[in-house]
Amino acid sequence: MTTPGKLLGSGRTADVHEIDTAWVLRRDRQGWGDAAAEATVMTYVRRHGYPAPRVRPTGSRTELVLERLSGPTLLAALVEGRVGPAEAGALLAGLLRWLHALPGRDPADPGARVLHLDLHPDNVMLTPDGPRVIDWSNAQDGSPALDWGMSAVILAQVAVGSTDLAAPARALLGALLADPSRLTEEGVGEALRRRAGNPTMSAEEMESLGGAGELVRHMAQLA
Repeated sequence: MTTPGKLLGSGRTADVHEIDTAWVLRRDRQGWGDAAAEATVMTYVRRHGYPAPRVRPTGSRTELVLERLSGPTLLAALVEGRVGPAEAGALLAGLLRWLHALPGRDPADPGARVLHLDLHPDNVMLTPDGPRVIDWSNAQDGSPALDWGMSAVILAQVAVGSTDLAAPARALLGALLADPSRLTEEGVGEALRRRAGNPTMSAEEMESLGGAGELVRHMAQLA
């Protein structure tokens, strides 16, 4: 195990600790993820030029050593007014298209691509060298339509909520779906099922899924 330093931040399931000026340690508190598998997929997409952080595998299922990044998340920049919803949505769409343009990892399934499955504004950091996509714990191979569905449903859950982010999230979702052709009913349906099975969501987030599905289908002209 890596000896953790100062606590830099905590998420729903993991804590991030300082190692030095170049590296941080992310430690899973719940034991649900697989840090070794996450390191493998991050190394793969980086090898093909995608903007994921550098990673040093530890051989542990619960610990991952990551490149220390500087800069705000896309969500923080949006809240602070440094980035508008249209720009943020276009950035997310571009990152999804870029990811799905990479060669797949499974020769037996030529249509499968690496999917992030949790790409939203809080998982994009705006560094001096450009955006970096973080938190690959849900990544797997599959149909790109599912990745688009997951991002759309996550944004729609905020858009149908009662927080101050509801209106920006709706505008951001509209920008993400400016070209709705990449979204399918199958992708949306599977995204909703996966979100419903997510044990980290609050009761309010669970209740938002019905309205979120309706909004995504309406904006993507699936219904």
